[in-house]
Amino acid sequence: MSWRAGEVPEDWKKVNVNSVLEMEKKEGPDNYKAVTASPQSPKRQNEPAQQPVSPRGVDIEGTTWSWQRCGALGSAAGAVSVLAGGRRAKRAAPSSGWEPSFGRRTGSGRQGGALGLPGALRSGAGPWRRLKGRRKNFPPVAHIVSCLQRPLSSFPFRASFIINSDFFEQFSFFVTAGVLIIYCINFLRWDANFTAAIYHTFVALCYLTPILGAIIADSWLGKFKTILYLSIVYIIGQAVLTVSSINDLTDHNRDGSPDNAAVHIALSMVGLILIALGTGGIKPCMSAFGGDQFEDDQEKQRSMFFSYFYENTAVASFISAIVIPWLMVSECGIHTKQECYPLAFGVPAALMAVALVVFVIGSKMYKKVKPQGNIMLEVSKCVGFAIKNRFRHRSKEFPKREHWLDWASEKYDKRLIAQIKMVLRVLFLYIPLPMFWALFYQQGSRWTLQATSMNGDFFFQIRPEQMQIVKPILLIIMIPVADYLVYPLIKKCKLNFTPLKKMTVGMFLGSMAFFAAALVQVQIDKTYQVFPAAGQTQIKLINLGTVPATVHFQPQLQSVDVASKEATGYMTFETSKLHSLDIIAANQNKTELLELREGQRYTLAFKQGPTRISSTWREDNVTSKPAKRESLVRFINNFSFSINVTMGDMRFGKLDPLSVSNYSVIAEESWPYIIKASAALTYCVVSSKILESGIAYTISLDNCIANILKVTYFEDLIAPNTVHMAWQIPQYFLLTCAEVLFSVTGLVFSYSQAPSNMKSVLQAGWLLTVAVGNIIVLIVAGASAIQQQWAEYVLFAALLLVVCIIFAIMASFYTYIDPNEIEAQFSKEEKEEDKKDQDSNEREAETGSCL
Repeated sequence: MSWRAGEVPEDWKKVNVNSVLEMEKKEGPDNYKAVTASPQSPKRQNEPAQQPVSPRGVDIEGTTWSWQRCGALGSAAGAVSVLAGGRRAKRAAPSSGWEPSFGRRTGSGRQGGALGLPGALRSGAGPWRRLKGRRKNFPPVAHIVSCLQRPLSSFPFRASFIINSDFFEQFSFFVTAGVLIIYCINFLRWDANFTAAIYHTFVALCYLTPILGAIIADSWLGKFKTILYLSIVYIIGQAVLTVSSINDLTDHNRDGSPDNAAVHIALSMVGLILIALGTGGIKPCMSAFGGDQFEDDQEKQRSMFFSYFYENTAVASFISAIVIPWLMVSECGIHTKQECYPLAFGVPAALMAVALVVFVIGSKMYKKVKPQGNIMLEVSKCVGFAIKNRFRHRSKEFPKREHWLDWASEKYDKRLIAQIKMVLRVLFLYIPLPMFWALFYQQGSRWTLQATSMNGDFFFQIRPEQMQIVKPILLIIMIPVADYLVYPLIKKCKLNFTPLKKMTVGMFLGSMAFFAAALVQVQIDKTYQVFPAAGQTQIKLINLGTVPATVHFQPQLQSVDVASKEATGYMTFETSKLHSLDIIAANQNKTELLELREGQRYTLAFKQGPTRISSTWREDNVTSKPAKRESLVRFINNFSFSINVTMGDMRFGKLDPLSVSNYSVIAEESWPYIIKASAALTYCVVSSKILESGIAYTISLDNCIANILKVTYFEDLIAPNTVHMAWQIPQYFLLTCAEVLFSVTGLVFSYSQAPSNMKSVLQAGWLLTVAVGNIIVLIVAGASAIQQQWAEYVLFAALLLVVCIIFAIMASFYTYIDPNEIEAQFSKEEKEEDKKDQDSNEREAETGSCL
């Protein structure tokens, strides 16, 4: 006989033990007829009335449960006999005549631990042998019943489908989010600030839409159908985003750039909105639906499930950090080869399709809780009525009630009011939580930008965005360490480390992580050049001649000696005090009158000629440290004629004698670039030196001998990256520990404190705190007047520390509850009331018949 997944142990617990003992006493164990265990619940739809019992046992949740001896049961005759609900349910013994036993048979061996049965069952005793049709030595039925009443403690197989499906969905989301910033900057040509705003808005929307998903799941479709339908929306959104990234869609002139950017932007926005709706609707339902697959007595297994569920995030984040760089180096296109964004977005779309298939495969095994009406609307009406009714009865003549929601008791039943109280108590605790997420999600933006100014040489070069790999690696390690080492040790010390205390410690560690980031930032700032402030001007001198020179800044400010083929650093002057300068080289002299702008950098390149000193001024286009890890390159033409200059695929154009090009950003590579200089009768080539990030290179093109270009390098350290990226590991470690204590615990806490019909709503409320946290980042970034990055880190750390203290005080007043017990108590009271009403009706009927 086959029961639905997860229902057999619960039904077996309902066996009427007293009736069994009474029957055993009456008939005796030896004369007891051979019948099989029957659940007390009514017959399921489409279930045959009689099914032959396999000699290997019954099939439950896809696992064959064999008959095996329980303790000292001895041999039994063909089947088990119990009494279900006071009625005797019978079934013929298996025709094969195998000796039945209770337990689990796997392969050629037997084990009994799955049902938690004692004695010989655990040791695998009780060999299989054919019976000779006799019914003797039948075990005491009470012993059989005691074995059957033990709860099932194994991890439900059906939950593994949900975990695997969630992994693919998480991986798909991380890849999409990781590629999005690069796509907006390089393909849609948006600036960094607008791209960051779009990114955080997208993330916030992804965590706002869970409210919609929770309403749909708990009110109409149920969790299973909600996940199914919104997964399809998710896939459509990723497909639209993939199409939007196809360069050839509007590249009619085949120049490698889209001719109609509006089409790509519109498609991108539609795709992102659909993705946000899809992933937002799935997020609250997936974890809650997974929690539904466990029985009430499987709290430990449910807690393990949430840990596995959260490890999905870590593993998906880790793999995506590896995959994204590989996707970004790929090139594709019909007419011109470009960065292959269709592949970068197409891979997540395919993975989301895989997630949907995996989820659907387990559909027949899932335990599906039916939606219980439009609960959100009912909750809103109940809260509104309570407030309205309380306002109407605000006079002192009306007695006070225990809780303000009790003012809704005139219209709504006590069960609903009690459930709303449970939800509101938890939602009240959620108020301080967004501050944690405001810090947490900056590791993908601020901390990555911090890494662009650091040295990534770990015996092999690490890119700044790849430092994000540290977090999932630490998370994969720390979750089992916390579950199997830290928490058990704390429990052995007899410390009451409640979920809310764990979350408080997590918030404190998150604050410490940002203090650590501030210390690292202070060390990075020490390596930066000082750029001109208001009222200041900076000047750099480059001597391209063959003799040394002296420059006097007037009126009598200072004198600087510059050797041949050398350059000075940037010198800072008060703009209003600097009027002119004199250049003296050998026996030649030149005076330059100055009209300089405040807050600007200038380069003065000069050289001694046969008859005079030639010079050129260049207003530098770099007045602040670079926003990301990169090198800057510009060229000076030291030839006596004009030349065309290229470096790799980058064209610097035609440079006249002694002219200086603008700085151009050069990607950091581990190989040299090819520098070419060409004119009417001249073509020269040379390989560059390996360019390091954080350095501004001025390259002087001096001469050409046998088609080999002779160059001179002048370097400025604008962001030298001398602080190693390894110094970020402590802050990642602290934030990962904070995540394990705060986020993993928060998921379990949210589920355990939620009523049965409002679990998705409370999960959505948890995810809503993430959305608010992202909005806080946008507000602070837009309104903050802080110029120093370390100071901003300290600000966020201090804010979280204050919020941590507030949360600890709030948590100290929280009383943990068991929603199942409260609902069971209401069910019991309702049954007693129904019984009283039934008895009263019967008495009235009897009285009426007597009359």
